[in-house]
Amino acid sequence: MSSNLPVRIGGSPPASTDPLARAADYATAEKSDATRRAYGSDFNHFSTWCFSAGRTPLPGSPETVAAYLAHLADSGLKASTITRRCAAITYAHRLKGCPPPTLAEPVKAVLRGIRRRIGTAVERKAPATARAIRDMLRRIPADTLAGKRDRALLLIGFSAALRRSELVALNVADIETVPEGIVIHIRRGKTDQEGQGAEIAVPKGSRLKPVEALTVWLEAVGNLPGMAGTDPAMPLFPSIAKGGRPGGRLSDRAVALIVKRWAKAAKLDPALFAGHSLRAGFVTSALEEGADPFKVMDITRHRRVDTLKIYDRRAKAFKNHAGKGFL
Repeated sequence: MSSNLPVRIGGSPPASTDPLARAADYATAEKSDATRRAYGSDFNHFSTWCFSAGRTPLPGSPETVAAYLAHLADSGLKASTITRRCAAITYAHRLKGCPPPTLAEPVKAVLRGIRRRIGTAVERKAPATARAIRDMLRRIPADTLAGKRDRALLLIGFSAALRRSELVALNVADIETVPEGIVIHIRRGKTDQEGQGAEIAVPKGSRLKPVEALTVWLEAVGNLPGMAGTDPAMPLFPSIAKGGRPGGRLSDRAVALIVKRWAKAAKLDPALFAGHSLRAGFVTSALEEGADPFKVMDITRHRRVDTLKIYDRRAKAFKNHAGKGFL
C-alpha cells in the first residue's frame, strides 16, 4: 500500500502548515542536505529516462529498474554512481510507502553483474601529508587576505582531520580558545545526522602551527573570537570578494579547488588531490609517526578501526618491504 505523503527528495523543504507536508518534511530530514540533493538529482534522472522509454518511475517495476541500470552501465558510468542511483530509487519508493523494486532478485543480479564487469575499485585521492602541507605553505603568500585564509584553511582542515563539508560549515563561534590551543565544535557531521556534535582539539603545534595561522587570519578580518565587534555567526572561512573583503560562505567544492591550486604551486599533481586530501593526510601522517590508531580515531571520529587500515597500508607501504634486501 502506498503512502499519501508527498514525495520530495532533493533540496530544502518549503515551510508549510499542512500536516502531511510537515510529515514529509520530517521524513526527508533523516538524510543530510547533500544526500537529499544527490538522491533528488538521481531520481529525476531515473524519472526522465522512464518517461522517454514509456515507463512508470513510481512505483517502478523490477524490469524497469533493471533496464535503467543496464542503460547506465552501457553509458559508461562508474559502478559507484550506478549504485547510488539505485539507492535513490529505493529511497523514493520507501518514502512513498511502495515496495522498492531494487530489492527484487533480478535487479540485484543485474547490479552484481555490472559491478563484476565494470569493477568497483574506488578512486582515492592522494593524502596531503604534513610534508605536502609544508610544501604548499611555502607557496602561499602570507601578506594577502586570501593567502592568510588559505593557509589557515589548509592547516585547520588538516590538523582537525575535517571533511570539507565540516570545514566550510564552521562559524567563528565554533572556535574555542584554550591554553593548549583551540577546540573546534562540530555542530553536525556526515556520521552525525542527529546533530549530537563533536569537539576536536587542535594543539598549537611547533612545526606547522595551525592555531597561529588561524589567529593571523582572524586578526586580518577583525573577527577574532572575543574581539570587540566580532560577528560569531560569520563563516570561519568565507570567500574573498573583489576589493579584498570577506564574502559569503565557501562551498565544499571551493575547498577542493584551493587544495588543488596550492598542490600545483608546490609542483605536485593537482589531479591527485581534492578536499578529502586534508583529512586523509592527517591520518596518513599520524600513522607514519606511529600514533595510536584509537587516538587517531578520537580526531577523525571513525567508528571502525578497519577504516584506518586503508591509510595504514599506505603509510607503511615501504617499511620493512619484503623486497628491501634484494631489489
